[in-house]
Amino acid sequence: MTEPLASRIRGDGVDLQLYEWPGEGRPIFLAHATGFHARCWDEVVARLPGRHVYAIDMRGHGRSEKPEPPYPWGAFGRDVAAVAGEIGLRGAIGVGHSKGGFAVTMAAGLVPAAFASLLLVDPVIMERAAYESMGAPGEHFASRRRDRWASPEEMFERFRERPPFALWKAEVLRDYCRYGLLAADDGDGYVLACPPRIEAAVYAGSAGAVEVYEAIETIDVPVTILRARERAEDGAMDMNTSPTAPKLASHFRKATDVPLPHLSHFIPMEQPELVARYIMGMEG
Repeated sequence: MTEPLASRIRGDGVDLQLYEWPGEGRPIFLAHATGFHARCWDEVVARLPGRHVYAIDMRGHGRSEKPEPPYPWGAFGRDVAAVAGEIGLRGAIGVGHSKGGFAVTMAAGLVPAAFASLLLVDPVIMERAAYESMGAPGEHFASRRRDRWASPEEMFERFRERPPFALWKAEVLRDYCRYGLLAADDGDGYVLACPPRIEAAVYAGSAGAVEVYEAIETIDVPVTILRARERAEDGAMDMNTSPTAPKLASHFRKATDVPLPHLSHFIPMEQPELVARYIMGMEG
């Protein structure tokens, strides 16, 4: 696969890193999950030969600008909407994984002409009542992540046999490590491109994000929701199961729910070929 074109583009008050694979057909726009980056989509893009694809590093992630917290989730949707306007996106297939699913959903409500269909890959869109009852979050485990690494190779070897990474395609894990580190300012190895304190702030920023339902009510394009295995009733939230509201599809005008009980929340990392197949199926 050829390397994408990289550019800086203005989001909603922040500078974002945009990657573009020029090609033909309906454009495809990819939005990643919390703690990840645009190049985690490389193995999906590799299975979309000749297609015109965009992917961004969200604010606080990858090579995009990293403002100080807070990180309210509405800002991610406004960033995607701003980028869509900057690049003149029209009639695209919007694809979002996890928090990225939340972001493209909000953006589709803000700039309806930008997207002709949405593929939401286990989106973190909870029940409306859950947002309304959320209290102040405590410390998130992401704040304690190991931040410094000698090399991407060290990170890969450390993670390759640990859950949830052991279930990922090795190539996806390599991309996660290769593009998820930045050279440390002090010259001593590498640090995470999404700093732990910012990742924790992003998780905290989901509190009260009920505004996504205002966007959902206006969306009039086909939506497909890929859903990971269900969480046990009253089970704790973890990334082995789906965080998506069980009846989310019913809130859209034209949505199809696709249960994938054999997969965890990390669907694009475990089966990029499946995600690419669903994208191609939304050509419409």
